[in-house]
Amino acid sequence: MRSDLDDQAIAILKRNDRGGYTVPTHGLYPYQWNWDSAFVALGFAEFDTDRAWTEIETLVSGQWDDGMIPHIIFHKQDPGYFPGPSVWGTGKTPPTSGITQPPVLASVVRRLWEAEGADPAHPRLRRLYEACLASHRWFHRFRDPLGNGLVMVTHNWETGRDNSSEWDDALARVDTSGVGTYQRRDTGHVDAAMRPTAAEYDRYVAILQFGRNSGWNHRTIADTGPFRVVDVGMSMELLRANRDLRVIAEALGDAAAVQELDERIALSEAGMDWLWNDAAGAYCSRDVTTGESSGLVTNASFLAFYAGVGSAAQRDRLLAGLARMTTSATYLLPSLEAGSRAYDHQRYWRGPIWLVVSYMVAIGLAEAGHGDWAERIRADSAQLIAKSGFYESFSPETGAGSGGNDFSWTAAMWLAWVRKAGGA
Repeated sequence: MRSDLDDQAIAILKRNDRGGYTVPTHGLYPYQWNWDSAFVALGFAEFDTDRAWTEIETLVSGQWDDGMIPHIIFHKQDPGYFPGPSVWGTGKTPPTSGITQPPVLASVVRRLWEAEGADPAHPRLRRLYEACLASHRWFHRFRDPLGNGLVMVTHNWETGRDNSSEWDDALARVDTSGVGTYQRRDTGHVDAAMRPTAAEYDRYVAILQFGRNSGWNHRTIADTGPFRVVDVGMSMELLRANRDLRVIAEALGDAAAVQELDERIALSEAGMDWLWNDAAGAYCSRDVTTGESSGLVTNASFLAFYAGVGSAAQRDRLLAGLARMTTSATYLLPSLEAGSRAYDHQRYWRGPIWLVVSYMVAIGLAEAGHGDWAERIRADSAQLIAKSGFYESFSPETGAGSGGNDFSWTAAMWLAWVRKAGGA
């Protein structure tokens, strides 16, 4: 039986549909975003499976020849967004940004495919499988400088957790003297207190300009760029995506890819301890230039369960960290532990709850036998939506919505996960 929230969520996805792709929300984000579209497809699959597949097919239409799936595809010009296609200057058709985003696509493709019976002859599977395989190869070619199967990012925007405190030290070294003047558009749509500061944004633009000045040469950017951090979130997400892609490769009889993926999975599993911070009791992002760990417990730290890594002792420490969060947060799962450097319960990724990360963490917890924690996160997510609506993110303290409203991936998470007691 459909509820009013079901109807609202479906209406949001239909309203944000631009004909083959979905904008995250009207005004603030007027283009197609990479991991947004992957999660949005899960929402569409609950009432229109054809449209779900189309969302992903439109996304991979912007894939570069080297395999990178960019983080934004600019299907049509919109003066209300900065930085737009002319600022990125990638020269691609369709126009795109020059960086990527979390590699969650293969995991979503597997879920859509299995929901329809896991037929290897599925008419829409092969193209998307090949796109995901090319994307994963790009990560291993250009974003694994230490050869340990982890993911280095060259712009904090790539992580999806744009202004997380994890990036502060690395961003502080970015030279902004040549940035010049520009006009932000985001603070014209939402309260500036919920967005990155002006000083932070200058650094974001400076990193973009380095990439553009290099002609978007991914080897140059990876080797000499001003921002080089191994992200715990993307490292965990790529490991999980490799596991999911391997299932598809095996079903398709691609023995060479199965072997390739097995090797990469083993490499990542062995390399993940480089991100473990014993003092924090968690996996933390780490600066490639200095070797320093962020030492911060974020929602991404708990993706270890989603990735299937960690010793029994490490998982116990992570669960203890999760329990500790409940003493300061009314709702789980905050993007940053309260009391951490620059924690702010309403400023973007410095505290607010984001349901797509909560979804992945809950899946991992359930698979690891911690169904009680998975259900706590799902139930809290349901309360947030019931209390405040379909916002971009939510305060872990008050439950108030923050960022954009009528947000596509929040609606998608309601349909594909939150409304289902016991998980998806």
